[in-house]
Amino acid sequence: MYDATYKIVIFGDGGCGKTTLTQRYVTELFIPDSTMTIGVDFEVKSLEIDEKKVKLQIWDFGGEERFRFLLPTYVKGANGGIFMYDITNYSSLAHIDNWLTVIRKKIEEMFPVIVAGGKADLAEREVSSEEGIQISESRDMDAFIECSSKTGENVEKTFEALTKIMLQKSDLS
Repeated sequence: MYDATYKIVIFGDGGCGKTTLTQRYVTELFIPDSTMTIGVDFEVKSLEIDEKKVKLQIWDFGGEERFRFLLPTYVKGANGGIFMYDITNYSSLAHIDNWLTVIRKKIEEMFPVIVAGGKADLAEREVSSEEGIQISESRDMDAFIECSSKTGENVEKTFEALTKIMLQKSDLS
């Protein structure tokens, strides 16, 4: 028996690490040669936060422009989101407004969103942490984090932080 079941959407440009983040979180494995997501992938993970049993339904959207039309349909009923960008590719963060516009088209009330900078293990940054935080705050996002699917750094923390925000919003915390 779960105290809550939440639908999470993970969105952002293609190649920024959404699928590897999801796979690392669900399986605790880093799969370096994951293939491009065609449309949407779906995973489920259970966790316990503050003595609450929570089931997460994780919807990983393909970041290619040709799949973007699917997002408004699948975003209905979502309780939270992770906007993911690649810290080595500035344009992946610069597209945040495009993604938020697509999402906001089909929902009445914006759900909590965490901005996650992926590939934090790589040295060749194009986006500083400060820039990521500034863009996140200026878009009124709920949190900012950098993570690495390769090393596992902040992967669990990303999903746990979003789950805590969703619990608070639904008055279950």
